Amino acid sequence: MKEALLKFILQWADNSMILGQRLSEWCGHGPQLEQDIAITNISLDLIGEARNLYNYAATLEGNGKDEDYYPFWRTEQSFYNVLLVEQPNVDWAFTMVRQFMYDTFHYHFLEAMTKSKDTQLAAIASKSVKEARYHLKYSSDWMKRLGDGTDISHEKMQKALDGLYKFYDECFVPSNEELLLLNEGIAVDLEQIKKQSLIIFEEIIAVSTLNVTATNVKRTGGKNGNHSEHLGFILATMQYMQRVYPGMEW
Repeated sequence: MKEALLKFILQWADNSMILGQRLSEWCGHGPQLEQDIAITNISLDLIGEARNLYNYAATLEGNGKDEDYYPFWRTEQSFYNVLLVEQPNVDWAFTMVRQFMYDTFHYHFLEAMTKSKDTQLAAIASKSVKEARYHLKYSSDWMKRLGDGTDISHEKMQKALDGLYKFYDECFVPSNEELLLLNEGIAVDLEQIKKQSLIIFEEIIAVSTLNVTATNVKRTGGKNGNHSEHLGFILATMQYMQRVYPGMEW
């Protein structure tokens, strides 16, 4: 049970850490100063959530590990984030579509996790869900603004949706650990989360005048450590300082 709980925590934390790292790439490069600050703050929210989870993982695992071990000293195969969050920013349209997809999942996941029998995870979820509610509103507003905007913005948003949609379903596919912990009242029912998420997803997609192209292609594997080529580049940047100067403190 301890191993399943640890992997579940890392899976959750890795989603937030990798997406936070991705969003941090916009710092100083946002399309407007206001959006530069907003997207950087969302990045910090996600990294803060990940830190709380990594701290809990370190407490569970022991062996002298601390929160820095998990983001800075594991290889790609030891990360369990979904593939969606590691996809490149490409442009603002791709960033917002990716964020919106993740937010529809993340918000409802956190809301359900506030009722977890693991009191530490429930407390982390309760703190983070307030931020996730804002994230969902932010990305939803951009979906509508750009999807139902100019011909060019609509075209870019549709291209992003077409390119990213195949990664969306993995958020709702339970790992073996999630199924085990669901029976213990610790994890949440992802089938129910999917139903809730799709209500928001389909509503915003319709208002944004975008279309989901039916496809049987679904990309999964991240929860089991099988990643796209993009994660390695993220880790090369994120882990550089610790690997060059081991034990460096902030």
